[in-house]
Amino acid sequence: MKIRHYVRACLVLTMVLDLPGMGNFVLSFDSRPVWAGTLIEIAELLAHPELYDRQEVTVTGKVTNVQIATNRQGQLAYGFLLQDPAGTIKVISLGKLEVREGDLVIVHGTFNRLRQVGRAIVYNEIKALSVQPLNRFDPDLVG
Repeated sequence: MKIRHYVRACLVLTMVLDLPGMGNFVLSFDSRPVWAGTLIEIAELLAHPELYDRQEVTVTGKVTNVQIATNRQGQLAYGFLLQDPAGTIKVISLGKLEVREGDLVIVHGTFNRLRQVGRAIVYNEIKALSVQPLNRFDPDLVG
């Protein structure tokens, strides 16, 4: 019988976010990926949507106007507006929404400058890969 030893290395990322009008947040994450890249302001996405079209982006803001739905395949889906002091952008995704109206969140996903929905065109939208609530992190880490 062989005995194997496994060592799980944990990478801890600590980051300080200075959110205009919302104060400073110190965040700590374990080895599970939360997002890649750097934070982009919503105003930057809206000012230069062609630069970010079909690119992965990470933004932060406050959840407003939450809508829950079921798509044509019967999967649970949601959408909400993500608002920061400089602008508002629509966020959509499949699955169960783990945040509530008014939560401060970090959204990582694919930005689309425009998307055709039937006869309508939807502009400036993020299809979320992850939505992480800021105000539910360990209170010792948020300052």
